[in-house]
Formats: sequence, structure tokens, C-alpha cells
Amino acid sequence: MSEVHKFLFDGLPVRGVLVRLTDAWVEILRRRASSGASGAYPLPVQNLLGEMVAAATLMQSNIKFNGSLILQVFGDGPVKLAVVEVMPNFGVRATATVLGEVAPEATLSAMVNVNNEGKCAITLDPQTRFPGQQPYQGVVPLFDDEHEKLEKLSDVLEHYMLQSEQLDTTLVLAADGEVAAGLLIQRLPMAGSGNLAGSMVSQENEDEIGVNEHYNRIAILASTLKREELLTLDVDTILRRLFWEESITRFEPLTGDEAPHFSCTCSRERVSNMILGLGVAEAESIIAERGDIEVGCEFCGIKYHFDPIDAAQIFLPKEGVVPPSTGVQ
Repeated sequence: MSEVHKFLFDGLPVRGVLVRLTDAWVEILRRRASSGASGAYPLPVQNLLGEMVAAATLMQSNIKFNGSLILQVFGDGPVKLAVVEVMPNFGVRATATVLGEVAPEATLSAMVNVNNEGKCAITLDPQTRFPGQQPYQGVVPLFDDEHEKLEKLSDVLEHYMLQSEQLDTTLVLAADGEVAAGLLIQRLPMAGSGNLAGSMVSQENEDEIGVNEHYNRIAILASTLKREELLTLDVDTILRRLFWEESITRFEPLTGDEAPHFSCTCSRERVSNMILGLGVAEAESIIAERGDIEVGCEFCGIKYHFDPIDAAQIFLPKEGVVPPSTGVQ
């Protein structure tokens, strides 16, 4: 079963999270593989999307936010877009759009950053928005300060965390066809009025970037974790092997019903609103050409069908709507 483990290093300004997604990740891959139109992901895309699933789950568990965290990677390679959404209840969904040949040993830049134009975006979408409130989004390129291409998603996200929160972060990510796993180690914000006010951006935090000896020691230990160990060892074994000399306080893990699980938020109503946005002329054009409108969810694979009567009812005034015919498969 999937699980999330959070912990603190006693007396030190360092926290950690370790996640393992098994059933949730396998379900994401199963739905993709069962899609007749697209089929299973090429192995490099599968591994990239799995690392993104682990990373997004780590970040959602590391913040106090009543909303969805959306992680996207997009660019100018054959993988046009890879996106993961982790909801407040740890419902997880993920998909990738592949429009070209992906070599068996393709790197991150070969998939999404061929001409160094790729981007990584993290969006925080509140569950309840105030009037006029928009989701927060941060975007970083897929290259370092010297414009050299980054080949590891963990390096991209560490750079993002340093820019957005001014906090040192170490990430170890791995995925295969059965497990998507990740370890996050992060320096805690410095104490003081800025921290008490909920702000992680302060001069004190800037002064500690890269120089806190406790964080640096633990980050070096975390970085020794190998991909195979992260994918195959249980959480207790990993923490004991890495930090056996450290005193750690562990919190109650998220397991069972509280653990990450596959969930999709698509609905017939949402698809109807999308068709409404196309306009009457475009909807009628599609029906004239195909006989109906079919929209498939890229995340879960469900297909929504709208015959001419269903489509016409979408554009009726609200008071004139009659129950639509059944069209969901």
C-alpha cells in the first residue's frame, strides 16, 4: 500500500518526508496501458512521470495547504506535457502527452528540453477561493544558473524550492513499473518574527543558504541513497541505514484510507462546461462531422459521449434544461 512518513531531526533545523506509492502508481499506469488510443508509456516517460508523482506527493505533504498541488513539466521535445495533481486528501492523478519518438535511454532534456526551452511549473490551487483569487504558480527553467541543461527532475525541483522558499532542499526520486518513491530533506526556516508570521523568505533564511552544517551533513547522508534501495527497501530500513547516528522523531504515517490513492476529478458537468466554452458553432461543426461529441479524460480514461440532443441542451438557458439522455460509458 502507498504510504507517507514525516519526521524531524531532534534539536536540528531539519525535517524529512519519505513517500512510497505502490497501488496508486500501478493504477495510473494500468489505466494508461488499457487505453486503446495511446497504450503504455515508453519506459523513460514512465520513470519521469513516476518521479513527478513521488515529488508532488512529497511537496503536498510538506506544506499546509487546503488545495491541489499541480506539478507540470513541458517543453519542446517529444513529451509535450507531463502533469501530476495531488489533492488535499492525497488523491493522485497523472498523465503525459507524448507526440514523438522517445529513445529507450532518453534523458530529461531529450524528452522535454531539446532546445533548452523546457519549463517546470508548480501550481497551488486553493480548494476554496476568495473573490478574485487566482491559483499561485511558480515556474523555473530546466537549466541551471549557467544555462546548462539539468538531467534530473530532483535538481530542477531543488532549484525551485531554493528560489521560491529560500530553503535548502535535497530530493532523491525513483520510479519503475511498480513503485514511485521519494525522499525529501529540508532545512527548516529560521526562528523569528518572519517565521512566526508564516513567511519563509527572510534575511535570516538567506544567510543560512548552503552553510548550515547540520542540514549539510544530513543532506550528504540522504544523497547516498541509491535508486534500487529507494525502490525496494521498506521505510524503517531506509531511515535506519541513512540516519542511524541521528535522533529522529517520527510522526504517525499516512497509510490505508489516508494514504495517497488514485483519484480523478473529471465529470460530465466539467466536460459540458468545456463544450459550452467551444461555442454553438464549433459544437455543431463537430456533430456534423462525427455524429456526436466524444471527450476522453487523459487522466482516468473515461469517455464522455454527447449526442446531438445532449449537446443542444448544453446551450439552453438554465431554466430550459431538461434531463439529458444517458451518454457516459
